[in-house]
Amino acid sequence: MTHGKTRGTTPGTTPDRPHGTAVHEFEDLLRELAPQVLGTLVRRHGQFEGCEDAVQEAVLAAAVQWPDEGVPDNPRGWLVTVASRRLVDWMRSDHARREREAATAFEVRAEDVPDTDDTLVLLFLCCHPTLTAASQTALTLRAVGGLTTAEIARAFLVPEATLAARISRAKQRIKAAGSSFALPEGEEREERLRVVLHVLYLIFNEGYTASSGADLVRPDLAREAIRLTRTVHAQLPGDPEVTGLLALMLLTHARREARTTSAGDLVPLADQDRTAWDRTLLDEGLARAKASLAGPALGPYQLQSAIAATHAAAATAEETDWHQVYALYLILERIAPNPMVTLNRAIALAETEGPEAGLALLATLDADPRMAAHHRLLSVRAHLLERIGDTTAAHEHYRRAARATASTAEQRYLESRAARLRP
Repeated sequence: MTHGKTRGTTPGTTPDRPHGTAVHEFEDLLRELAPQVLGTLVRRHGQFEGCEDAVQEAVLAAAVQWPDEGVPDNPRGWLVTVASRRLVDWMRSDHARREREAATAFEVRAEDVPDTDDTLVLLFLCCHPTLTAASQTALTLRAVGGLTTAEIARAFLVPEATLAARISRAKQRIKAAGSSFALPEGEEREERLRVVLHVLYLIFNEGYTASSGADLVRPDLAREAIRLTRTVHAQLPGDPEVTGLLALMLLTHARREARTTSAGDLVPLADQDRTAWDRTLLDEGLARAKASLAGPALGPYQLQSAIAATHAAAATAEETDWHQVYALYLILERIAPNPMVTLNRAIALAETEGPEAGLALLATLDADPRMAAHHRLLSVRAHLLERIGDTTAAHEHYRRAARATASTAEQRYLESRAARLRP
């Protein structure tokens, strides 16, 4: 096959050991192309499970060959050709599918690949309502994000075999549901879009604040969530909630460099060096947050992006408009009730009316089983108790919060807070 200029090498590097930046370029290109290739195969062959496995094989082949041989002139066509061959080989080896093979197995030439992007259709398929949130997330990252099973397993700290079984079950459930490869219509489309946005939100949150493990952040997951959300926004630019979610991610990810010390310790928002925030991401996020509010109604992602924008607009923590933050959380709580929203409203209330008011609002969450012994409720209460001078109770709540989180970085931070107040 004809190859163009090798994108994976830079001066001073050897073909078999590409520079780190070049490796990321290969990864970014493959992740961008993977859902497009999968969409082409599913439209042609009509079997999501087999096509998805074939695309993974093609992506792995590219990851091995392209650093040495260079990126083909038509990388998307190359991947479609290789994936199609893999699929045909599997079909030939399966005697029960010989009749189907006769109808679908043919050599695909790179120049015959249609220039269509089915990423949004794939996202809707991966976020099928019959799947659990964990399965939707895993399948989205593999089929649309282009990550391997091993990469996803490492990101979520689960055994690769467990993750592989989860993905396999998800594909089987989609197959059993008889889902067609097309965008749903009407109310179903709106409902499915909400699920897609929620899955992307979960992926970003896990990247921004890892739920467990030694690292506070997993920037690769956060970047992937932003990339996928940009893809959705490109196809639905007029949807205010899509715009709001993208703005929220950009404004939040802009703070990543200031959120930890060089040793990996957590730095709370009030203590962060705001000059270290990414100005480019902030500017784009602020503009998109403003644009998202132009619609006739308000959704949860629009409101969350407005809250993030309020923090981003403050040059110092002391200049934060907490009255506006509180008002936005109050609206958010009314349209999308959630104990975490109430907890954040309590933080804002404490800033506007004092820690006693914040503690009183926190008390309303004690009977909520979703918040029982949750480390965030314990840590916020500890902070407010410390502010009113009850250091003994604050010390105990910091210790309890440290024991309740699986994040090593959060544990270290909370234990350090407790140590300062040790009787």
